[in-house]
Amino acid sequence: MATVDEQLKALARGVQAIVPMDEFKAKLEKSAKTGVPLRIKLGIDPTASDIHLGFAVVLRKLRQFQDFGHTIDLVIGDFTAMIGDPTGRSLTRPQLTDEQITAHAITYEHQLYKILDPAKTKVHRNSDWLGKITFAQLIEITGKFTVAQILEREDFSNRMASGQPLYLHEILYPVAQALDSVDLVSDVEIGGQDQTFNIMAGRDLLREYGHEPQIGLFMPILVGLDGEKKMSKSLGNYIGIFESPAEQFGKTMSIPDAALEQWFELCTDVPLEEVKPLIAENPMAAKKRLGREIVALYHSTEDADHAQAAWEHQFSQREVPDDMPEFEVTLEENGTIWVVNLLKAAELAKGTNDARRTIQQGGFQLNGEKVTDIEARVAAKTGDVLKVGRRYAKISVQ
Repeated sequence: MATVDEQLKALARGVQAIVPMDEFKAKLEKSAKTGVPLRIKLGIDPTASDIHLGFAVVLRKLRQFQDFGHTIDLVIGDFTAMIGDPTGRSLTRPQLTDEQITAHAITYEHQLYKILDPAKTKVHRNSDWLGKITFAQLIEITGKFTVAQILEREDFSNRMASGQPLYLHEILYPVAQALDSVDLVSDVEIGGQDQTFNIMAGRDLLREYGHEPQIGLFMPILVGLDGEKKMSKSLGNYIGIFESPAEQFGKTMSIPDAALEQWFELCTDVPLEEVKPLIAENPMAAKKRLGREIVALYHSTEDADHAQAAWEHQFSQREVPDDMPEFEVTLEENGTIWVVNLLKAAELAKGTNDARRTIQQGGFQLNGEKVTDIEARVAAKTGDVLKVGRRYAKISVQ
C-alpha cells in the first residue's frame, strides 16, 4: 500500500489545481485509516464517437486513483447530453438525438477500458436519477442556487453582454451535474480546468444536502498537434487512442518542440527530471521518445519499435527530397483545411474528383501518415509534407 504522501505526489503530477488541498489530504488519510476507498467521479457527456489523447489525460489520472485502491464512478451523461454542456461556448450547443447519445455511450464504454480497470470502475447513466425528478423536486433543487451564482460563469456573462441568447436549459446544466455528485456522494470530482464552475457547484450542493463536500481536481487542457489550440476532433489536431501505431508515432513527430514538456507530463509516465534535459539537448530525440511512449501505452513496445523504424526509414534516411515544391494555403477560421482542398492547392490532384479518388484509394500521405477520409479536415502547419505517389509538396501557411 502506498503512503498518503506517495499518493499525493503521484496524484498531483500534471494537475492544474486540487481544491482544497488540505481537505483532499484529509480524505486520503481517512481512507488509509478506515480501509474505505474514496469515490472518484468523472462525468462524460457522450457527444462524440471516440476518445483522443486530450480526454485520455483525465482517464489516466483516474487510473492512478484505481492503482491506489480507490473506486471510480463514471457517469455517462446520457441525460445531460440532451442539454449539451455550455462550458466555453459562445453559442448554444446543438442538442443530440437519443439515438446519437446511445450510440456514442456504447462506444465510450468500450473504449474507456483501454485505460481504466473494469473491476474498479462503476459505470452509471445519469438518466437513472435525473430522469425521475419531478417539477416540484426541480423547484426545490434550484432553490439552493441563486441567479447571481449562475451568472458568475464567465461564458454565461459574456454571452449576455454580447447579446447572444442564453437559454434556461443551459443554466440548468451545472445544476444537473451537481446532482450527479449528490446522488453518488462523491469524494472527488475530476475534470478539465474548464469544468471549475460545474465541479464547485457539486461541492456546494453536497454540503446543502448534509454531505461532506467533494474535492475538485482540475486537469490542464492538452494542446493539440498544432501546439496552440485545445486538442479536438473537430479541429483535426488530435491523436486517437485507437489509431494505428504508425499514425500515433507519425502525428507525435509533428508537434512543435514547445509542446513537448506538457505532452510528456500529461500523456506519459516518464519522470520529468529526465524530460527537461532531453528536450533541451535534443528535441528530435525527445520527440521520438514521446512517440514511442505513446505507442507503447496504447499498443505495445514492439509496435513502438516498428513505428519508429518505419518513420525513420521514410524521413530520417532522406527518402523525402530536400527540394520539394512549397505552396501556400489559407486555413479556415477554426485553423483547419479540407483535405481535398489541400491536395488541390498543392497541385497534387487535377480537381476535386481526382483528389477524392486519390484519398479514397490510399494514395495520399500527410507527414508520412496515410489519409483515407475524404471528409477529413486537418490542422495544417508550415513545414508539413504531402505525398502522392512519388510527388511531394511542402506546406506554407499564410
